[in-house]
Amino acid sequence: MSGVAAQVEWLDLPHLRARRSAKWTLYDRDVLPMPVAEMDCLLAPPVAEALNRAVALGDTGYPSFGRGLQEAFAGFVARRWSWEVDTDQVTLCADVSVGMMAAISALLAPGDAFVIMPPVYPPFFRWGSETGMRTVEVPLLQSDSGYALDLEGIERELRAGAKAVLLCNPHNPVGWVHTRESLTALADLVSGYDAVVLSDEIHAPLTLLGHTFTPYLTVSDAARTHGVAVHAASKAWNLAGLKAALIVSASDAMRDRLSRGLPYETPWHAGQFGYLASEAAYLHGDPWLDALVTDLAAHHEQVRDGLPSGARIAVPAQATFLSWVDASGLDLGQDPAARLLADARLAVGIGREFGAAWGDHIRLNVGTGPQVIAEGLRRLGSTVSRAPAPETPRPHEETR
Repeated sequence: MSGVAAQVEWLDLPHLRARRSAKWTLYDRDVLPMPVAEMDCLLAPPVAEALNRAVALGDTGYPSFGRGLQEAFAGFVARRWSWEVDTDQVTLCADVSVGMMAAISALLAPGDAFVIMPPVYPPFFRWGSETGMRTVEVPLLQSDSGYALDLEGIERELRAGAKAVLLCNPHNPVGWVHTRESLTALADLVSGYDAVVLSDEIHAPLTLLGHTFTPYLTVSDAARTHGVAVHAASKAWNLAGLKAALIVSASDAMRDRLSRGLPYETPWHAGQFGYLASEAAYLHGDPWLDALVTDLAAHHEQVRDGLPSGARIAVPAQATFLSWVDASGLDLGQDPAARLLADARLAVGIGREFGAAWGDHIRLNVGTGPQVIAEGLRRLGSTVSRAPAPETPRPHEETR
């Protein structure tokens, strides 16, 4: 690799309009899409090189059954978070949602309940019905200083029979990174019940400077005994369509439970391009990732500084390229996202999809160039004082 400092190449709107991914085809061409969690940049050079090499070789079969990706992941998390991972406890799967549902099905029985913590990534609400389980909601606690796990509420549900707690760390959509102390307290709590913790850690590499991500499986022996984490390179290196993620355990007992419960086909459903791209990202993508995280901090600041009066970010994001905006002061009606789409041709993440109590919030994707962010803020501001237009039907969307 060259000694030139890594940088992220953000694309302008004419180039982005040529894309055929979900973010850029879900809406009409005059809509500026800012809900779907894809980034608007070129691939990290090591990732592009790995994919170009695979295309040149016609290496497009089923995913590798070597251990290259697992070893690359173990090296990355050791460098980043001093986390020692046994690669024999790492199972390939298609993506984090698939991995979480597979782990739920492997570890719980039909009809069991698991705890989720809204506002949270919308699929968490659906994983109950899709796996034959039940979800119970224990919302995050929010104050001016940040967010916290409601340990009393979680214990209440565990006492009532819940068999799992689903973590999202860093937490989508609020961008909060749970502290080691809170995770240790959760592990101590869960260890007193016949329950497990499943931690979606997909946004972990996108932790912003000045904040520290703590893998759940590092906080205590209790966490290693009852915990499972699911990781992927897909958010940090923009690989969502290539399909590769990793289910990680940290005890022999949990590995045995997963090996008995996970379907044989689990690794076969991953993609070869996802495997190869993720391996390259974990092996050689640190400099590009560092440049990305620096850019994202500036993008979050651009949004905070550019919001119209009446909109606010109550707690600044500590991770992710997602900005959680309280739009309750903008007088946009009961469905701010619909109003913005109709009046400003601006698509945003729909607050109520992250939890019924957050209908007056919107989620903005800041994983795009400063000029695109500026245009999104301009469209948002242009709507605030305008009389409502007739509601425009929205396509069904998955904000991811």
